[in-house]
Amino acid sequence: MNQKKTRILTRYGVEAEAFAPAVLSASRATDIPAFYSEWFFNRLEEGYCKWCNPFNGAESYVSFERVRFIVFWSKNPAPLIPYLHRLKEKGIHCYVQYTLNDYEGDGLEPGMPTTEQRVETFRRLTEVLGAHGVVWRFDPMILTKKIGICELLRKVSFMAEKLHDYTDTLVFSFADIAGYRKVGRNLAAHGISHEEWTETGMRQFASRLSQLNKECGWNLKLRTCAERIDLSDYGIGHSRCVDDERIAHIANADIILMRELELQIH
Repeated sequence: MNQKKTRILTRYGVEAEAFAPAVLSASRATDIPAFYSEWFFNRLEEGYCKWCNPFNGAESYVSFERVRFIVFWSKNPAPLIPYLHRLKEKGIHCYVQYTLNDYEGDGLEPGMPTTEQRVETFRRLTEVLGAHGVVWRFDPMILTKKIGICELLRKVSFMAEKLHDYTDTLVFSFADIAGYRKVGRNLAAHGISHEEWTETGMRQFASRLSQLNKECGWNLKLRTCAERIDLSDYGIGHSRCVDDERIAHIANADIILMRELELQIH
């Protein structure tokens, strides 16, 4: 699908070209729900926002006039919940990619609400959006001297027991610290010694996770995020940042959106 554009009039009376998506991703670069929910909905009312490309600094405008679906990304979407009714009023559907890890006692995610608070937020979200409206992400799966594969599986099991009744999917990735030197330096600065994943380790983890999913009755769809390794032998597929199938399931009554995305109406 080609990225469509339109013309907007900014608050300063300047006419500008803007991207005009039907589906908006908000956003992998910044946790908008956690820190900027009020800002986002103010911009939604005004009809546009300015976007800065995090890689090259280039600025562009994004128009909301054609938006019919939003994919939110967050580690703490609690501040988003009071605003969700405004999307419904505008006829805009959404789902939330919710990263909920169990690293509370490991010093890997300082400043986060407690695990129980985040689990409660997950449950509150599903009350509003339904199980298809919240995707559970355990991201990334990181190995340290204290966290081996068995400990990671214990952490996932702990969270899955709390969440499997509230979602249908678990998305995960394997931490690639070597590819992100800044992350490695930050871990070292906090006295955390990491280990890199091997293909053997990934397959061992995937095999056991798939077994637990069946044995424990979680019945989650298991998906990897941005991983090249093929784990289909373990019933684990690749996820999509913006999942057309999920969008079609949630917003199948929106004929305009279905046609826009060339999706089959169920």
